Amino acid sequence: MTGVQVVALGGSLLRPEVMERHAWLEGMAAVVAEHVAGDGRLGLVIGGGQPAREAISLAQPLIDDVARLDELGIAATRLNAAVVQQILAGAGIDVAAAIPIDIEHAAELLEQHAVVVMGGTVPGHTTDAVAIRLAVAVGAGSCIIATNVSHVHSADPATDPDAVARERMTLSELQEIVGPPEHVAAGPTAVIDPIGVQVAIDAGLPLRVLDGRRLQQLAACIAGEAFEGTAVEVG
Repeated sequence: MTGVQVVALGGSLLRPEVMERHAWLEGMAAVVAEHVAGDGRLGLVIGGGQPAREAISLAQPLIDDVARLDELGIAATRLNAAVVQQILAGAGIDVAAAIPIDIEHAAELLEQHAVVVMGGTVPGHTTDAVAIRLAVAVGAGSCIIATNVSHVHSADPATDPDAVARERMTLSELQEIVGPPEHVAAGPTAVIDPIGVQVAIDAGLPLRVLDGRRLQQLAACIAGEAFEGTAVEVG
């Protein structure tokens, strides 16, 4: 499928304490409209963010099953996806009305519409991993991970004052930072899900990591132009 980009939008981008959500959503709709006006296609995979963590926190004392807790997180991602989908539809963008629940359906819808918005799919697969799998399925040249940090760092900058922002790195180097591809709990966040990184390694798919709050940088990345963030290459 030519001219298609896939973006994972972290659920943190919809949190009111992080940014002015309505202005961001309006700006995001403008970025999407600009991309599809040039015959581009766009798959958006939306994270669960705070609603997912709140639902999991509520149920966790009574549910000792990671897969069941994951289902709550998935429901939150699909709700967030529906919000984004409705906003894009209201802006007159050709976005699929359905929120697909698997990669195959999402890829089919991208053959029919300029934009497809989805959330999670099955327990054990974060939305990062879903976005990377969708990028592979539709033949995208890379997968864009838009979150609330500007770069991948050599360590967690919140706990390590010597952490260094990386502008370029390899997928193998990224795997060393995020850890082995294991899924042990529902709810925690990292700059990129380690299972998703392993999927990218297996598929030979480059990743692009940037601060999704900075819509000019996101628009540039979607357009294949230079951007401020981390380019994660296959080598």
